[in-house]
Amino acid sequence: MTASDKSEAYILSHIDEEGELLATLYRDAHVNLLRPRMLSGHLQGRILKMICRLFRPERILEIGTYTAYATLCMAEGVDDDSLIYTIEINDEMEDFIMNYIPRSPHGKKIKLFFGDAMQIVPALGETFDMVFIDADKRLYPAFYDLVFPLVRKGGIILADNILWDGKVFETPPPGDKQTAGIIEFNEKIRQDARIEKVILPLRDGLTVIWKK
Repeated sequence: MTASDKSEAYILSHIDEEGELLATLYRDAHVNLLRPRMLSGHLQGRILKMICRLFRPERILEIGTYTAYATLCMAEGVDDDSLIYTIEINDEMEDFIMNYIPRSPHGKKIKLFFGDAMQIVPALGETFDMVFIDADKRLYPAFYDLVFPLVRKGGIILADNILWDGKVFETPPPGDKQTAGIIEFNEKIRQDARIEKVILPLRDGLTVIWKK
């Protein structure tokens, strides 16, 4: 076991458990889905819940539901009258997702949409306290431009996978549009004077953005 593995094992043994439902979801994803490492997992899930506990957002937008693991974690951390609008472009995930959201005591806080976030988000007519972006990496810059006007002053935006397995440290090959999208997003964030930001070296990198 590497030092990194030992560190992760120690951390996971000293934080809150993820719970039976999320553990079942995690196992189900690893058995039945093609890219299970895309889901947030135990540590990031507890961090998302804690951010919600501390920040107490009333309206959350999530772009990229995937298995709804992160969605359910955030739902645990918000008040009963809060709502999470989560959007997944792949409607083939519906059966998997709907096997878990209704089983959660926090499922009533979640509104699930399938389709293109670029079309769905403007139609929601909401202002958001928090946005979590974890979808098509090629579209991160566009997602940011889409949601920024809808985030209230003092609201936060979280963006996942911004280190992208270290690919952002080098110039990507011409065909690698996902890496190029994340690099463009990271530069956009770096230069944006309307925000404060920090990168957490958690898993594949998580950027936390605060709107001034």
